[in-house]
Amino acid sequence: MEKVIDTTELNILQDKVTLFLQRYAKDEKALHEVAPRLAEVSLEMNHLYEDLGLKSREQMRGYMQKHFPILHKRKPKNMLWKKFIFESIGESVPCCSSCENQDNCWACRL
Repeated sequence: MEKVIDTTELNILQDKVTLFLQRYAKDEKALHEVAPRLAEVSLEMNHLYEDLGLKSREQMRGYMQKHFPILHKRKPKNMLWKKFIFESIGESVPCCSSCENQDNCWACRL
């Protein structure tokens, strides 16, 4: 049975992600604009780079390196950003519970 996450839980997750990213923000823009937006988008169903409007994982890598360089250095090379962020805060990616690709997705398998 699929776990349904309510709005309050999603808001708490978004706040946790925002605070986590803000600890690694390179500058004021990353702190006040990029981190909250990235946290909001991290709750969406697609890959993080897709929901940010980026064209590839390569662009995502550059985006994170630009705004969160220390965090970029800490992320394992073979882990997707969304998975890394949520594991870093001790949470599961909320969209994974309803994903139709769990059997094939090494990064988000529950």
